Amino acid sequence: MSARIIKAKDYKRAELKDNQQIENTVAEILNDIRINGDTAVNQWSEKIDGQRGELIVLKAFEEYDLKPKLSEAIKVAHQRINAFCEFQAKDLVNDSFNDGFGEFGYKYQPIERIGAYIPGGRFPLISTSLMTITPAKVAGCPNIIACSPSNHPALLAAASLAGATQFLHLGGAQAIGALSFGYAQIDAVNMIVGPGNAYVNSAKAQVQHRTKIDTLAGPSELLIYAENLQNPDWIVLDALAQAEHDPDAISLVVSTSQQLLENLYTRTNASASGQSLIENKQILFILCENQAQAAELINDYAPEHLLVTNIDCDLNLFTNYGSLFIGENSAVAFGDYCAGPNHTLPTNGAGKNSGGLSVHQFLKVLSTQKVNDKGRVELVKTSSILAEAEGLVFHQQSADVRK
Repeated sequence: MSARIIKAKDYKRAELKDNQQIENTVAEILNDIRINGDTAVNQWSEKIDGQRGELIVLKAFEEYDLKPKLSEAIKVAHQRINAFCEFQAKDLVNDSFNDGFGEFGYKYQPIERIGAYIPGGRFPLISTSLMTITPAKVAGCPNIIACSPSNHPALLAAASLAGATQFLHLGGAQAIGALSFGYAQIDAVNMIVGPGNAYVNSAKAQVQHRTKIDTLAGPSELLIYAENLQNPDWIVLDALAQAEHDPDAISLVVSTSQQLLENLYTRTNASASGQSLIENKQILFILCENQAQAAELINDYAPEHLLVTNIDCDLNLFTNYGSLFIGENSAVAFGDYCAGPNHTLPTNGAGKNSGGLSVHQFLKVLSTQKVNDKGRVELVKTSSILAEAEGLVFHQQSADVRK
């Protein structure tokens, strides 16, 4: 076998490296903000980014001077993301039942204050603005604070269109601290969503005991499962696109066909970018003995993005992934921008226990109980016995007094 193809039994996911220095720095920043508030936020921001945090008043989307093609693309992407969010929410209705003992039910309550972190960088991450804010808006969250180290007009316009109520121009771990503890006229939020660098990720991890978070983002991942291909060059570009995110991003190409893998390797290696990514082990080609072994590998890996190129494949084989892309038409890039489902997805195996960001995560499910007279008398019997068995005296008395 070619050394450039890895047997499935020999492949193991690389462990994420712990960075104690980052964790310690972030802990220092957060503790300073907890004690000294806005002063600490501004001092850290000036030290790291050379500027203080700034609250920016958002204008209506139409008031931003964007190129017509970009403006239209943002609107189309928002419309599709919003439509998918509304589809997710359509069956989320409050409900209750009466069993003779009383009325018991649940209701969906939007989380009151949301912080949506949008990373900075060389380009405005318009798509992340749309993906993090839109589901919160559809869920009915009344206060949505967009937060980013970028104040690019396109980013501000997208945040406005998606439904942000405030915009905080601030980045890094200090931004997560400002959202969690409060800053200027912004009260502490109840939930923080959105990806970021290692400092942002560490900050989210360290505040999650007091502020709900969506997920801890690891390096971006794509796993492509292919048995035959009509358009191999499309798949090569999908692998290249995912691996270009950052030096730790990875694309895995999995198949039971060595010939297919050799073909894709050759096509990928034909470009300088492909050669570099292969050498850096950011694009790997993995050969499985059969479909069962492939499914086992995929479910154990739980990729952020799973692209199954064969539309007649039994998709029930796959249970762990962030988002599933079916068929060669379904480019992951479409999902990143405008297909509709959210692109904020679990990484590093978290697809085994969670899915992508959705309307559901911005809602609390609250139960309700209204016991009638018959129920009160009947429930005393069971409650009293269980309270006595647990040795909780006042629990038992609280029940018995209602006989």
